[in-house]
Amino acid sequence: MRVLFVEDNMALAETVVERFRKEGHVIDHESDGDEADYILRHKQFDLVLLDINLPGRNGFELLRSIRARNLDTPVLVLSARSEIDDRVVGLDAGADDYMTKPFDFRELIARCRALARRKSGLARNLFKAGNLTFDWGTKLANVDGQDIELRNKEVQLFELFLTNPDRVLTKEEIADKIYNFDEAPSFNAIEQTITRLRKKLDGSPFMIKTIRGLGYIGHIDES
Repeated sequence: MRVLFVEDNMALAETVVERFRKEGHVIDHESDGDEADYILRHKQFDLVLLDINLPGRNGFELLRSIRARNLDTPVLVLSARSEIDDRVVGLDAGADDYMTKPFDFRELIARCRALARRKSGLARNLFKAGNLTFDWGTKLANVDGQDIELRNKEVQLFELFLTNPDRVLTKEEIADKIYNFDEAPSFNAIEQTITRLRKKLDGSPFMIKTIRGLGYIGHIDES
């Protein structure tokens, strides 16, 4: 899951970014509403965490701009404003969820996972196909009853394929989803990660097909 966190409180932003990355998610931070709008016009994210009181355009204005472009990226408003009127304005502007500060990090991350799953049409926290299971919360994969240890990038790649089944993903798209702005995307590293993931999930219904000259497809063999 790649997240854009729009928040001008730097102490809170650093804490949230650290927690999300520790959970294995890709997250970028922006503190200005206008800059965030520019980023969202050029980059795709699985989720936007959005504060309301921002320099530049405020969170409500940014949210309306996102929805005016028919961008269906889930947006969770994270605000100190707890009045019912503020919640109504946020939800009517296009927010998918609304949490007030202070908040519990476990609940925040759980709500983010739920929104990302809903966007991908996955209602449950446990993915299961044949002898393969994957828990979106614990990031634990299991094949034939044996736990499979996956590194962060392998988890991010696996989740990307699961949420885009039977769709060709180019190396550029993959890099855009599993690297944040502070990391240097490497196509060679992506190939190595795909090789490791294939090996670790060998014997399960999940497979990664190479489409020469185009990219990769994640496929579940249900035969």
